[in-house]
Amino acid sequence: MNRTFAFLAGAASVAAACLIGGQEMKAQNNMMMMQNNAMSVTHKVAIAAHRGYWNCEEAGYARNSVAALRCAQEAGFAWSEFDVNMTADGVLLVVHDGELEGKRIDASPYSEFQEITLENGEKIPLLGDYLMQAKECPSTGLILELKEHSTPEIEDKAVKATVAELREHGMADPKKVMFISFSINICRQFARLMPGFTVQYLGDGYSPARLKSMGITGIDADFTSLADTPGTIDEARRLGMSVNCWTVNKTEDIRKMAGMKINCITTDFPMEARKILGSREIKAAAK
Repeated sequence: MNRTFAFLAGAASVAAACLIGGQEMKAQNNMMMMQNNAMSVTHKVAIAAHRGYWNCEEAGYARNSVAALRCAQEAGFAWSEFDVNMTADGVLLVVHDGELEGKRIDASPYSEFQEITLENGEKIPLLGDYLMQAKECPSTGLILELKEHSTPEIEDKAVKATVAELREHGMADPKKVMFISFSINICRQFARLMPGFTVQYLGDGYSPARLKSMGITGIDADFTSLADTPGTIDEARRLGMSVNCWTVNKTEDIRKMAGMKINCITTDFPMEARKILGSREIKAAAK
């Protein structure tokens, strides 16, 4: 009888200890989750309007238009992304595709493209035209993507021409412009010619450490690759590199990227991203 009682008492003590231990572990896990959620809520994220805030009536739904840049500025987005290609005679165009109407831009003179119009009736903007609008509201920064060109030699000329244009318009300021490209050569040239500027590589195949060794100061990656390899973000952070992502258009993906503490989310739907981020959004400074 006494042995049975002692056994039952011991078993009860063990069960109670397990219960208390389990409750303590659950409380610790809940605390960790609350801390992680709090960190995600307090982390601030910038929005980059992809090819400008084109997805609205005021811009005429014209990507890479001057009107799309103006709409991004008026909306107060921190950044407006756009694309640049150079013609065979050295004219810098704000346009995404490297080929228009069956002609390669870098193998054809500007005269072949100067009459092409966008959806809103604008002609394809010259980089100089775009920069003139940028100066109207410099608090909205420019994310300048220089597209891949046919040869490294042409790319080198395009980088130098772009830098000269920025300096001519008083926009050669790391607070106003960052550079991105799928061309590792272009990234390296910008890093060499524009020290102190943010230069981010858009592609894959290079670790953050390798990019850092080439003078490239950040990554701007396809958001799906970052979601699959979160260690890339951790490595970049340890190296003091910035981390942006493209092109994030779905609600759940925007929330996920914000939770991964991305610096800037590039999206075709910046106003929807603003609603999702709420107070976590880094906005352009008021005029």
